[in-house]
Amino acid sequence: MMTPTKDGNNGSHPIRKSIVETIRGTGDVFSAVADLVAGTMAQALKGAGNVGGAVIHAAGDLARGAIDGAMEVGGDLAHAAKGVAVGIFRGSKETGQAALDMVSQTARTMVHHTAQVGGDVGHVAKGVVQGAIHGAKDLGLDAARAASSAARGALDAAEEAGSAAAEKVRHALTGTIDGVKVVLKEPFVKKDREVHHHTR
Repeated sequence: MMTPTKDGNNGSHPIRKSIVETIRGTGDVFSAVADLVAGTMAQALKGAGNVGGAVIHAAGDLARGAIDGAMEVGGDLAHAAKGVAVGIFRGSKETGQAALDMVSQTARTMVHHTAQVGGDVGHVAKGVVQGAIHGAKDLGLDAARAASSAARGALDAAEEAGSAAAEKVRHALTGTIDGVKVVLKEPFVKKDREVHHHTR
């Protein structure tokens, strides 16, 4: 139940400015984003009491700000998306189903926002799945489940953005990523409704 946010409303987000400055200072998009997101998330949750809703809200803000910041400096969006996912895992320290829900919603937010601002949704989708795998392994979680949760969120957002975006994301996530087989759910394809009643 995310409210779409126009690009202009995110332009002054504080995380965007910090990411721009850090990337320009280090040149390392992934590390800059991961470290900054982890620290910001941990700080935000101290004040919020680590409530589930606060985690999702903070993650969404960070995801949008990171994409905007990376785009502003011409940084690699896949590296930025990977950094967001890793940073959110590290900063929130969520586990179990809460972690899967968080990574799915974060992937959805990033792909949704990337489509709005004209970025490459395929690169972002692959990056956030790579980050989910990396972050899950760091915390001893099931990397395959984390990858599939991220992929599902990314694909849901891409399908809402249109068939071209959905095809890009599906292509980017098909197969094995960083040694993990990504399981994609079949999309709801309106033009092929006839097959809905087909059974084997």
